[in-house]
Amino acid sequence: MNALDLKLWRDLWQMKSQALAIALVVMCGVGTYIMFLATLGALRVTQDSYYRDYFFADVFASLKRAPESLRARVQGIDGVAQAETRVVAQVRIDMPEFAEPVTALMVSVSESGRHGLNALHLVAGRLPAPDRADEVVVSEPFALAHALPLGAHFNALLNGRRQRLTLVGTALSPEFVEQMRPGSAFPDYKRYGVMWMARRALGQAYDMHGAFNDLTLSLSRGADAQYVIDRLDELLKPYGGLGAYARKDQRSHRFLSQELEQLGTLAKLFPAIFMGIAAFLLNVVIGRMVTMQREQVAVLKAFGYGNMEVLWHYLKMVSVIAGFGIVTGTALGAWLGTVLSGIYMEFYHFPYLKFSLDPVTFLGAAVASLLAAGAGTVFAVWRAATLRPAEGMRPEPPATYHETWVENLGLKRVLSQPTRMIIRHIQRRALKSALTLLGIALACGIILTGLFQRDTVSYMVNIQFGMAQREDLTLSFTDPTAYRVRFDLLALPGVEHVEVFRAVPVRLRHGHLNYRLAIRGVLPGGDLQRILDVDLRPVLLPLDGIVLTDFLATMLDLRVGDRVVVEVLEGNRPVRETTVTGVVREYIGVSGYMHLAALNRLMHEGPVLSGAYLSVDSAALPSLYERLKQMPRVAGVAERVQEIRNFNRVMEATMLFFTYVASVFSMIIAFGVIYNSARIALTERGRELASLRVLGFTRGEIAYILLGELGILTLAAIPLGLSLGRAMCYYIAHTMQNDLFRVPVVLAPQTYAFAALVVLVSAVLSGLAVRRKIDQLDLIAVLKTAE
Repeated sequence: MNALDLKLWRDLWQMKSQALAIALVVMCGVGTYIMFLATLGALRVTQDSYYRDYFFADVFASLKRAPESLRARVQGIDGVAQAETRVVAQVRIDMPEFAEPVTALMVSVSESGRHGLNALHLVAGRLPAPDRADEVVVSEPFALAHALPLGAHFNALLNGRRQRLTLVGTALSPEFVEQMRPGSAFPDYKRYGVMWMARRALGQAYDMHGAFNDLTLSLSRGADAQYVIDRLDELLKPYGGLGAYARKDQRSHRFLSQELEQLGTLAKLFPAIFMGIAAFLLNVVIGRMVTMQREQVAVLKAFGYGNMEVLWHYLKMVSVIAGFGIVTGTALGAWLGTVLSGIYMEFYHFPYLKFSLDPVTFLGAAVASLLAAGAGTVFAVWRAATLRPAEGMRPEPPATYHETWVENLGLKRVLSQPTRMIIRHIQRRALKSALTLLGIALACGIILTGLFQRDTVSYMVNIQFGMAQREDLTLSFTDPTAYRVRFDLLALPGVEHVEVFRAVPVRLRHGHLNYRLAIRGVLPGGDLQRILDVDLRPVLLPLDGIVLTDFLATMLDLRVGDRVVVEVLEGNRPVRETTVTGVVREYIGVSGYMHLAALNRLMHEGPVLSGAYLSVDSAALPSLYERLKQMPRVAGVAERVQEIRNFNRVMEATMLFFTYVASVFSMIIAFGVIYNSARIALTERGRELASLRVLGFTRGEIAYILLGELGILTLAAIPLGLSLGRAMCYYIAHTMQNDLFRVPVVLAPQTYAFAALVVLVSAVLSGLAVRRKIDQLDLIAVLKTAE
C-alpha cells in the first residue's frame, strides 16, 4: 500500500461519520432507483412470458348466439391465425357458510386443451371431464378466499336452474390476471370469481349446443387488428354481436397495462427526484469537503505529487464512499424490489415471477452516483491543485466583513455581537449559504413527495364513497327490468330507500377518438348516488344530453355543446347522437351520465332499469341477503363498505408501500444533508471558532455562532422546501392521470408539520453531535499559528 492509499484510509477513518452520512444519501437514491426499475422489469418480463406461454388472445368478441359453423368464416378473415369459440355466462353462486350473494363468470374450457387460446395454468387438481355437467375449475384467488379444498361442493344458478357443482381444480388464466367484477375498479375475491366448465355441459345449460356466444382470436404477425375487428363485427352483427375489441381494451390487460404504465411513471419520477437530489447534495458536500483539505493538497504537491496524482487520490476517496452507498443501495433496492413485486403478485395473478436485477439498471445507478461525486471532487481538487504549494499551505486570508443590510435597518443595537457575526457570515458567504439552504429545502421537499399520496388516498375515499356513492348496496339485474321492480325492492326487509339506474354499454365517438364505457341513466336529485361538478357540488341532470367526467371529455376532446356519437353495444346496436351538456369530476374511473328518461328515449325503450341503489338497515342485512339470493333476476350485489375496504387494501398494499419507503429514504437524506452541512461548517470555521475561544468567548457563545447559522438556514429552508415539495407533488400527480383513477394533490396540515418536524429534529440531532466537537476544539494549535 503506497503512501497516498494509506492517507486515504486514515482520512476515511477520521471522517467516518461524515462518510457514512454521504453514503446513506447515495444508498437512498440508488435503492429507490433499483427498487422501482427492478420491480417494473420483473412484472413486464413476467407478463410477456405468461401471455406467450399460455397463448393470450389478441381479439375478443361477445354476441347473443351464433352457430358453430360461423367459426370457419371467422377463421378465413385475413390476419386471423387461430379462432376459438366458447360459451360465457354470468352466474349466481351460493357459497356455503357465506351469507352474501356471490357472482361468477362461467367460461367453457377450450377444447384445444393446453394449446388453446387463454390456456389454463392448473395450480391444483384437473380439468373438468368433458362428459360431466357438475365439475368446475375455480380461479385460485376465489378458492383461497373461501378456503375451498378439492372436492368442495356449492350451488350455482345456471340459466335460472340451480345446480350442485364440484370443485375439481384451481387455475390461473392470462385472461384474468386482474379479476374484477364488472363495474368495479378493485378485486373482491370473496364476492366475485371466475370458473371454467366443460363446453358441452355449459352449452347445454344455456341452450348453446352447437352454438357459441363468445369468441377469441389470435392474429398473424404483422396483421392489422383494426381491420380484423371491422370484418369480425360485420360477420357477427346478424347474431347480436356486441362489438369486437383488441387486447389493449380487454379489461384485465388494460388494468394491468395501466398499472404497469403508472409504475413506470413512478419508476422514472421517484428515482429521478431522489437520484437528482442525492447527486446535487453529493456534489456540494464532496466539493466543500475537498476544499477543506486545501493545505493537504499543497503539502502533497510540495512532496512532488503531480496534479493528476492528487486528483486521482481524492477521486478514489469519494469512490469508496459512493461505492459503499451504491453496494448497500443496490442490495436494499433489490430486496425492496422483491417485496414490492410480491405485493403486486397478490393482485395480479401470475403463475410465476421472473425477478432479476438487470446489470444495465445497476450500472445506471452506479454511473450516476459516481459522476455526481466525481464532479464535485474534480472541481474542488483542481482549484486547490492549481495553487503554488507555498500559497496553498497558508490558510486562506480572512474575509473582509461589512455591516449587513439587517444591521443597516437599525437593528444593530438590538442584535448581540454573536448574532451579528452569524448574519455577516451568511451574507459574506452567500453562495455557500444558498447551497446549504437549497440542500435542506430539497430534503424537506422530498419528504412531502413521500407523504402526499397518503393524504390523497384519504381524500379520494371521502369524495368517492362519502360524497358521491352513499348507498349501502348496489344491485345489478340479469336483463333490463321494468320500473315497477323498484316497489318490489322497497318491500324487502330492511330496505329504507331505493334509487334506480339504467346502464347501457356503448362506444362514444368524437372524430377519430373513441372510448368504450357504460352510460348510466339516473333520476335527478338522488341522495344515494350523487353526481358532483368540478367544485364538488351536486349536479342536476338535464332532461336531454349527456354529462361526462372531465377526464373522459378531455380524452375525447369534447366540450359542453359538442355532439358525440353513441354506438350502443347491446340489443340491435343502434347508433345515436347526443349533446354534451355538462362536465363533472370523479377520481375513480370515467363515466357518462344521462337523465333516466333521456337514456330510455335514446334507446327507444320504455321505462326499464339495469339495477338499483339501496339504503339498508344494517341489522336486517342477513335476512335481506337471503331474500336477494332467491331472486333470479338479481345478477350481483355490491356492498359500499366492502368497496371501501377493497380500495384501501389495494392502495395500502401498493401505492402506500413505496410511499412509506420514500418517506423513510427522505428522512435519511434530510438527516444526512443537515449533519454534513453542520460538520463541514465546523471544519471550515474550526480555527476561527477556536480563536474566539482564546479571545474569551464561552463554549455556549461559540456553539451559538456555529449552530445559530445552521438554525437560521434551516428555518429559512423549511418554507422553501415545502413549496418545492408541493410543486413536485403536483408534477407527480399530473403524470399519474389515466382513465382508471386520477390523483389529486391533497396535503393535510399535519403532513406539512411532519415534514418540517423531521427537518427540525434532524437539525437538532446534528447540532447536538456537532456541539461535542465544538467542546473539543484545539486551542493550543491556534495559539501556535503564525498569523
